Amino acid sequence: MTAAGKHQVSRSTGRRLARAGIRDVAAAAGVSITTVSDALNGKGRLPDATRRHVREVADRLGYRPSAAARTLRTGKSGLIGLTVTTYGEEPFTFTEFAYFADMVRAATSAALARGYALVILPAPARHSAYDVWANVALDGTVVIDPADHDPVVTELVRQGIPVVSDGRPGATLPVTAWVDNDHEAAVTGLLDHLAESGARRIGLLTGTSTDTYTRLSTTAYLTWCERVGQPPVYETYPAHDPCAGAVAADRLLARPDRPDAVYGLFDPNGTDLLAAARRYGLRVPEDLLLVCCSESSVYAATEPPITTLSLKPGRIGTTVVQLLIDAIEGVGGAGRPVQQVMPTELIVRASSQRRPPRTTISPPRRGPGSTG
Repeated sequence: MTAAGKHQVSRSTGRRLARAGIRDVAAAAGVSITTVSDALNGKGRLPDATRRHVREVADRLGYRPSAAARTLRTGKSGLIGLTVTTYGEEPFTFTEFAYFADMVRAATSAALARGYALVILPAPARHSAYDVWANVALDGTVVIDPADHDPVVTELVRQGIPVVSDGRPGATLPVTAWVDNDHEAAVTGLLDHLAESGARRIGLLTGTSTDTYTRLSTTAYLTWCERVGQPPVYETYPAHDPCAGAVAADRLLARPDRPDAVYGLFDPNGTDLLAAARRYGLRVPEDLLLVCCSESSVYAATEPPITTLSLKPGRIGTTVVQLLIDAIEGVGGAGRPVQQVMPTELIVRASSQRRPPRTTISPPRRGPGSTG
């Protein structure tokens, strides 16, 4: 760069560049301000070519809608919340878990694509359940795995704030929409997989909470056991406490009716069970088959690699945000809550497949007179 160029840069960075406004976009595109607004907000009956032209001009000018102006014009803040309230009595940093991290990444992108910002809210103590939300001007909220009779959801709905649930809510929660997996089919499928791999007594590590993921998955396990004539073998623990998971895994493998296969509902269960198996001298998969529900890539590198059930949280994160923004903007109309069920995927690895017996092949005998 020349000296003149350097001088020019230093002069230009010394003052703030004027921000392009909607009038500038309208003038440059040769259309009205209303047309610019409709084109950028996906409203009105405009030809696709006009929408595309206006957006190209807005991008070239660096135009960004003013959040303050939108709030004054529409009465909306452009903020949507996301939180977990199930574990309200305990501290729970849910974004540290792979499921929630993947879900939040997808939800953030989906919100930004439609002009909203996602606000991650902590799980509050029950006595201050609504205080956190009262201090943030939210247009709507995504709640992950709400418990039955959840006071936060009830209060949000009472305030007229749309709520979309990641997880099937109880019948008493009047949410706007919910998205969930078919947990019954997922659990039944993976139990059948373990049985086909040779398991005769399949155990379960499950939680003590009342969210529908835990309840539906546990019920599916008990139903499967009844169908195949296997006595249930399971241990429960508070899922927000990772130390309790390791203790429960140890209890399960110390039982006199110790299972020869285990499904763990929560993320740390795979490594907890693998460690407990080693303490008891059990080989995986020869003596114990393992499956856990997790989105973590760590299970592809354990020894042996552990089979995981993926709930596809990225797809869920995108869907819950789109449903919430539709509700905020009045798309789709009122009526019964929108319900969407997402597929799961069983990622089969070595931990859930019995190894075939090793066959030793002896070298051929050498006959008389052979050489070499």
